[in-house]
Amino acid sequence: MAGPDRKLIGFALLGVVLIGHGLTGQAPPQPLEAQALAAHPDWAYDPPAPPLPASPPLRIRIPAIGVNAPLTGIAADSRHHLVPPPSEARNLAGWYTAGPSPGAAGPAIIAGHVDNSHGPAVFYGLGSLQRGDTIEILRRDHRTASFRIDGINVYPRTAFPDRLVYGPTGYPELRLITCGGGYSRATGYQGNVVVFAHLVADPVS
Repeated sequence: MAGPDRKLIGFALLGVVLIGHGLTGQAPPQPLEAQALAAHPDWAYDPPAPPLPASPPLRIRIPAIGVNAPLTGIAADSRHHLVPPPSEARNLAGWYTAGPSPGAAGPAIIAGHVDNSHGPAVFYGLGSLQRGDTIEILRRDHRTASFRIDGINVYPRTAFPDRLVYGPTGYPELRLITCGGGYSRATGYQGNVVVFAHLVADPVS
């Protein structure tokens, strides 16, 4: 099998399993069907910006839901599952360091908890985002990469679309991932919320 295909399989095995503790009496918002990713996003009016050089991300801001959080590096475990940041760090998200950095070509992956035993966590509000909302990533090279959301979907854990989320793309794109899709005390969250976005603006210092 050729090199690019082998790399894709490595991404496809990254079934996301984030720790979700559940909240008493209050479920996190879930994406509306109207905000789901279209089969082919219409970029004619809003084409992706050219990719940036690789640079580690330091912080994520999502103005629409008040997120302003530091980023830490995360990896995959021996079962090819993403290992999220420590659950006690409520305002911390994790960038998958083996993938592209935000702004570089390909899908950069950022994961975070929806909640912990004390209440909402960094990505609690992802399900309430809408197409067209913006995400800002502050990078180590002092640039801010701006992304526009193309869609927000919720997927059952048993049918997670690995290729769609992790597969290589020709554009600089971003994926935000957290738990969602219903909750059971016996099994935890039953799915994952995924935000799809693309780079739309030149970086600013």
